[in-house]
Formats: sequence, C-alpha cells, structure tokens
Amino acid sequence: MAPAKNEDLHGNVPDKASVALLLIDVINDLEFEGGEDLLEHALPMAEKLAGLKRRAREAEVPVIYVNDNFGRWQSDFKKLLEHCLEDGVRGRPVAGLLRPDEEVDYFVLKPKHSGFFSTTLDTLLDYLQVKTLVLTGLTADICVLFTASDAYMRDFNLFIPEDCVASADPEENEHALEHMRRVLKADTRPSDQIDFAELKRRAEEEPAQPKPNPQSKQFAQAE
Repeated sequence: MAPAKNEDLHGNVPDKASVALLLIDVINDLEFEGGEDLLEHALPMAEKLAGLKRRAREAEVPVIYVNDNFGRWQSDFKKLLEHCLEDGVRGRPVAGLLRPDEEVDYFVLKPKHSGFFSTTLDTLLDYLQVKTLVLTGLTADICVLFTASDAYMRDFNLFIPEDCVASADPEENEHALEHMRRVLKADTRPSDQIDFAELKRRAEEEPAQPKPNPQSKQFAQAE
C-alpha cells in the first residue's frame, strides 16, 4: 500500500507518476583517481542528459537526483552542489549542465553504490506509484549497475539510455550496458528515442501489482 498522499503539493511536482527519471551521482566533484578519464566521457553524457531531463519535465515526469554523499556524513545535497559548482573542482562543468531545480526536483542521498540501499528511494517511488524507471548518470559499471540490479529485483521496468550513462573506461561501460540488457532486461535505446508519453501510457496500462519485498526472509530464524 502506498503511503498517504498529501492533498496539495502546490503544483510543483506530480503527486502521482508512473514513470520517473533518475540521475545517479551526476553532482560529483570527480576529484579522485580516474576522475579525469571519467570527465572526458561524462561531459558528452551530461549534454545528452540535460536534453532528456528537459523533455522529462515537459512530460511531467519527476526527476530524482540520487547522489552519493561521498563520505560527507554531516553534509546535505545543497552543500554537495555548492562544493561542485563553487570550489573549482574537476566535476564543475558536469554539475553546471545538470544543476537541479530545487523547486521541482527530488533528492535522495545514498551512502553506498545502490540508490536503494539505506535510502528513502523505495518510499518515494512507492509514494509516486512509479512502475518504470529511466536510469542515467555515473558510472554505468558501478552505481548505475547496482541501482539497476536493485530496481530489477523490485520489478520496475528499466530504461537505461546508452548515451546518458558513462564510465571511466568505455569498454567497461559497454560491458555494463550489455549486462543490463541481457540480465536485467533493460532497454538501452539512445535518449532521442525515449518517448516519455509512450512510456507513461504503457506503464499506466499495466495492472497494479504489489512490489516484492527485497529484504528476503530466507535467513530468518525458524521458530
């Protein structure tokens, strides 16, 4: 059962949405080993993703930033954004292209690779009654892959546009995409082939089904 709804969200964000766009770890200073290589591929990705995000908003598809806290346990998303935009870090151009709108976008901070692990993402998606996820961001071979795996176990329909994810190594990026296509049944068509109206129509035609509980009881102590 979905949580109780607020009657009025002041028109800023949809109160119900069958499709959601997730931007994973795009607010990122890239100040780590391999960050320079990642930036080379992240910039063209960000340009494509900025266009996809604009179209999502036009289609009234909620945009959810799912971002690592990068070990900053006393920080929040706003401080991470300020750090990436104002401190002269390597990831500034990517953060600038994909800067969120605090009035309409959603934000989830994650402590580990998956956007679902120890976060409020499950609750938010349940609240919105989402059935289809469009996953994008950094990196395809780590955090996008882990998030996609957890989404698959929750029976979400998955779209992962191949030009809206990036990794430091293009070969590993393609391996990750192939794995998500083959194992997670993800559709990896390019972003210019993503039709949000069609995705919404298809998702809304699906019969409502309870999501499986990913916290397996197989290790529960027998009584």
